[in-house]
Amino acid sequence: MTDAAIERFRFSADPAALHELELRLQRASWPDEVAAEPWQYGPPVAYMKQFVEYWLQRYDWKKHEAHINSFPQFVAQVDQHRIHFIHQEGRGPAPIPLVLTHGWPGSFVEMLKIIPLLTDPAAHGGDPADAFTVIAPSIPGYGFSSRPQERGTNLFAIADLWAKLMTRLNYPEFGVQGGDWGSWISAVTALRHPQRVLGLHLNYVSTRFRPALSPSDPPLTPAEEAYLSTVAKWAEAEGGYIAIQATKPLTLAYALTDSPVGLAAWFVEKFRSWSDCQAEPDEILTKDEMITDIMVHWLTGTAHSAIRLYSEYRENPLQLATGQRVTPACGIVHLPAELPMPPRSWAERAFNVVHWTKLPRGGHFAAWEVPELLAADIRAFFRPLRRS
Repeated sequence: MTDAAIERFRFSADPAALHELELRLQRASWPDEVAAEPWQYGPPVAYMKQFVEYWLQRYDWKKHEAHINSFPQFVAQVDQHRIHFIHQEGRGPAPIPLVLTHGWPGSFVEMLKIIPLLTDPAAHGGDPADAFTVIAPSIPGYGFSSRPQERGTNLFAIADLWAKLMTRLNYPEFGVQGGDWGSWISAVTALRHPQRVLGLHLNYVSTRFRPALSPSDPPLTPAEEAYLSTVAKWAEAEGGYIAIQATKPLTLAYALTDSPVGLAAWFVEKFRSWSDCQAEPDEILTKDEMITDIMVHWLTGTAHSAIRLYSEYRENPLQLATGQRVTPACGIVHLPAELPMPPRSWAERAFNVVHWTKLPRGGHFAAWEVPELLAADIRAFFRPLRRS
């Protein structure tokens, strides 16, 4: 990485920003609430008060900032974007370059637990022959990447940015992996750059994904019909965040940008609803982990630019043409607490599925929740795809 436009990166939060955050947390105004089942209408006030108290009294940003900075981080100017990424070299005879892409409301910090498992499997009871060199970028508009100032930074543009970044890093071929937006971006990267993508591994297939069906395609199976019915019910009950973030992100952004408690509640509700917990998100994600992700959004002022990806998708959705498929080998993981996931037959209408796994536990934030299980499945999927 001798290109002058690729530079080492470390983050150091402005002390004034940390002080301002503390004051805002201390001065939080709290809503009332009606008697209801816990979490029925969002995070309970009692939970959020406890969460903020922990944030103020026990959370140590400097400790987590140092942990983030222990990973080799870089920024690269790619077209008009400044892309932040972790680039961790693999320890093994022939590591595969692997792009890990996060989602929302996450960030690159979702990947901090799984990166060592992938880059140095021997240190974690695995085979060094399964090593990867991991590139974990921040999506434009998230965290330490720059915020797009014009419309058009959609899935297709981001996929091309990833391909250009990998060219700059001298990786002609690479694997891609992700969940949430990371699954979309990984899939589009494989669609647009099939000759370069060694394999596509997904731990989520979006409820909004629709294969292009033609009259010659097999009719929907009962399992596929049931899946679409489940998706419709889920969208009715849980899809409000998509509607507002896809249509009026700026309206929401005023609250998320002005109030750290508002930002935290917006995220915590998803951490609870989408993870494999029974009552509270702390069962799966520690408060430190959740707050660190929230802090990355808060300290970089990217609450709005992150959610704008939903409006970008609404204006430029992924729509496969009739008969079009994503051709690189694809592995898909089902997690029991994930958002509605399709049956294999549905995925096979669009992807070249060669690997299908159901894990015993975990939810939407797989790299955070079950990094060991996810890492083992990524290794298993890519093992037969490695060049001899």
